[in-house]
Amino acid sequence: MDDASDRDEQAAGLPSGELAGGRAQPKTDKSEATRALILETAMRLFQERGYEKTTMRAIATEAGVSVGSAYYYFSAKEFLIQGFYDRMTHDHAADTRVRTADTRDFAERLQIAIESWVDTAAPYHEFAAQFFRTAADPTSSLSPFSNESHPARATAVELFREVLQGSELAPKLDAELVDLLPDVLWLHLMVVVLYWVFDRTPDTERTREFVRRSTPLVARLINLSRYRVFRPLVRDAKGLIQDFVLPSIGKGLVK
Repeated sequence: MDDASDRDEQAAGLPSGELAGGRAQPKTDKSEATRALILETAMRLFQERGYEKTTMRAIATEAGVSVGSAYYYFSAKEFLIQGFYDRMTHDHAADTRVRTADTRDFAERLQIAIESWVDTAAPYHEFAAQFFRTAADPTSSLSPFSNESHPARATAVELFREVLQGSELAPKLDAELVDLLPDVLWLHLMVVVLYWVFDRTPDTERTREFVRRSTPLVARLINLSRYRVFRPLVRDAKGLIQDFVLPSIGKGLVK
């Protein structure tokens, strides 16, 4: 039976309250545990069977919950991926904060943050490629640029704000640039993510090398922006990003 048929069988009158993107807001430790169980089960089945071949009914059965309960916590299968985004982004942020605690060097903090993402995502590499085709569709809720992905995206942008503001470089930069840069650094991460999805080298070594070579370059360019001679270029770049890049992204990024 497909997901559409499963949805018709949802129990009526389930409690209200959702996270952005149709994800139910857990209200108790027990409901949080149930939500986590459903998500963990879904991730395992996606890895074993593939995203397209895994139904909500199969996930509910494996998790030992009703189909209605599965739909209460995740109103459609794609929102399980949103749950995965949320969880991995929080794990990435926590790991980065620990790793950057002892340094204020911006280039080092930025490299640690990007490398932390690759390490955090490593267990999901094979699975990630399975749903990327859907996520790459700009109209899909799985897109990292969609409104539905805003919670995970906002967490990541805030992390890059901490990376910058916790560095020795932030006080030397134009205040408007400091406000804009976390979004730009998140876009840099998206470039790394795209490369990582298609990387088939052992332990995604080519992605890691890409990070080792590209991230210091990004840090140097940002560092140069504090010099007066580069201010016109900085203003032009900032205007380009604000006018053409950020407006194309879902809610939460446009200042």
